[in-house]
Amino acid sequence: MGHGGSDGDDYLFKIVLIGDSAVGKSNLLSRYSRNEFHLNSRATIGVEFQTQSMVIEGKEVKAQIWDTAGQERFRAVTSAYYRGAVGAMIVYDISQKQTFENVERWLEELRVYSDFSLVTMLVGNKSDLESLRQVSIEEATDLAEREGLFFIETSALDSTNVAAAFETVIKEIFGMVSKKILSSDSSKAGTLSGTKKLGLENGNSSKPQDSGLSCCSS
Repeated sequence: MGHGGSDGDDYLFKIVLIGDSAVGKSNLLSRYSRNEFHLNSRATIGVEFQTQSMVIEGKEVKAQIWDTAGQERFRAVTSAYYRGAVGAMIVYDISQKQTFENVERWLEELRVYSDFSLVTMLVGNKSDLESLRQVSIEEATDLAEREGLFFIETSALDSTNVAAAFETVIKEIFGMVSKKILSSDSSKAGTLSGTKKLGLENGNSSKPQDSGLSCCSS
């Protein structure tokens, strides 16, 4: 099925991590990308991202996973942060009910700032804190079903389901892009070209991150 050059078939997907501060977004990402966990990791300042690669159906798929501080004072980065994202993971802490109650607010923000419906996963992190659980699997599942989200519980501490969470999102995006479901909205790409917007990164551009970081003047 290979149309075009084989090296033109690489995909680049931008995925954003959102959710309240201290729910473990950065530890989820460091566990997935470097298999590291830091109990006393500092709050993320500004924006960071990691790029991870996997092969799906013979194609190289790169996920550029963005992590931001959950604090309100970083709201200035918001529109640039979401621009071009095709996936999102909304993270809450199963032992802190408030972080779950704020999921609706994060969903609202996604709708305001993202260009079209993203592949979105609700992630209940810190599943190792079962004895301190304040959010039941049932209520999280209900929310996910109501809002059309994928749902998984993870523990960045003991690695449970961390890879599964990221890989599910990446594979779902790939399935949608390869069926071209996402391409109808490429006209909204703003400063990004339609293909970049979809993450149909052309493989020979060495610095995809420029597209995400040069757009903060709005």
